[in-house]
Amino acid sequence: MSAKQTPLYETHLKYGGRMVEFGGWALPVQYAGIKEEHQAVRTKAGLFDVSHMGEVLAEGPGALAFVQKLITNNASKLEINQILYSPICYPDGGTVDDLLVYKQAEDRYLLVINAANIEKDWNWMQENASGFDVKLTNLSDETAQLALQGPLATEILAKLTSAPLADLKYYWFMPDVLVAGKNVLLSRTGYTGEDGFELYCAPQDAAYLWEAIMEAGKPYGLQPAALGCRDTLRFEVCFPLYGHELTKDISPLEAGIGIFVKLDKEDFLGKEALQAQKANGVKRRIVGFEMIERGVARADYPVWVEGRQVGCVTTGSYAPSLDKNLGLALIEAQYAQVGQQIGIEIRGKQVAAQVVSKPFYKREGK
Repeated sequence: MSAKQTPLYETHLKYGGRMVEFGGWALPVQYAGIKEEHQAVRTKAGLFDVSHMGEVLAEGPGALAFVQKLITNNASKLEINQILYSPICYPDGGTVDDLLVYKQAEDRYLLVINAANIEKDWNWMQENASGFDVKLTNLSDETAQLALQGPLATEILAKLTSAPLADLKYYWFMPDVLVAGKNVLLSRTGYTGEDGFELYCAPQDAAYLWEAIMEAGKPYGLQPAALGCRDTLRFEVCFPLYGHELTKDISPLEAGIGIFVKLDKEDFLGKEALQAQKANGVKRRIVGFEMIERGVARADYPVWVEGRQVGCVTTGSYAPSLDKNLGLALIEAQYAQVGQQIGIEIRGKQVAAQVVSKPFYKREGK
C-alpha cells in the first residue's frame, strides 16, 4: 500500500483495524464492525484517528482580511479561541472545500481542511494570498489529531486532564491543555452529531494519547471507531462530506448550507455567483430520502421522477440509529419537497423512495 500512514498506523493494526486507502491515506474502515462502533459513539463513546486532516496556519497583520476573502462565512465576529465552520468557493460558486477556522489571536488563524484536499487547498490559498500581508504555513505533517466522540466523552477525558471541560462550549477551544501529561490543542468539535472533543497534538504523542484515552475509557465502554462509522454518523445528522454533498460542481446553497454563506459581508471568492444563485433560486438541491422498497442507495445512483432522471444520489446507507435505508441526493429543485415520490435506480431497476426532512437523526437534549 503506497498510501501515507498516520502516526497511529501500527496502533490501528494492534487494535484489529481493517485498513483501506482513503484520500491517499492508509486508514481503518472498521475494527469490531461499523454498526457496533456507530452505536458505541451514539450511546457511550468512540475514539477516532483523524490525523489525516490538514492544518494551515495563516498569520500576520493581513490574516483576517485573507481569511475573509477565502471563506463564505464571516470570521470577523470570532472571539479568540472560538471556531467557525465555512465553505470555500471558486469564483463560479462551486466548492473548493469546507473547513474549520480556529482564531488563535487577532492576527493568527488555524485552518483545518479535508485530507484529500490538502494539496489543492494549499495551492488555492497561496494563489489567493497575494496582496495580503499574511504568512501561510502548512502544518499538516507536524500535526496529529484524535477525536473522542459520544455522550460519555467528557467523563472519559476528565480522567486525563484538569482542564475545565464543562466550561468549554461547542465550537470553542483551549490552546494549551495537558491531557495525560501531553500538550494538546483541545476543541469541542466533531463530525458525528454527538458531543465530543478533538485533540491536536505532536505526531510523536499520538499513540501515547490514544492508549491513555482507551485505558481511561474502558469502564465507560469506549471503543476505537473508524472511517465506516464516521460516515454513517455524519450521514445520519446530514453533515455534508466533501466529494459527495459538496464538490467543485455543487455550491453551498445547493447543498443546503446557505446559513454559512454571508452575502452581506465584504467581497469574498464566489460572492457574485452565489448572490446570483440566491436571487434566481437554486436549480438543484440536496434532499434527504428514505427507501420505501427494499434496497440500499449508493453514491452516483440515478434518481428518477415520472420516467425522467432528475438527479443523483450523493450518499446512501443503512442508518444504524434509525434502522432505515436512507440517502442524500442532488435533484432538481422542483422535486425537492418532503413527500415527493422518487425512484432510485439500483442495478438497472427503479426502487421506490420518498423525500424526507433532514437531519434524519437529532441527539437528545440538543
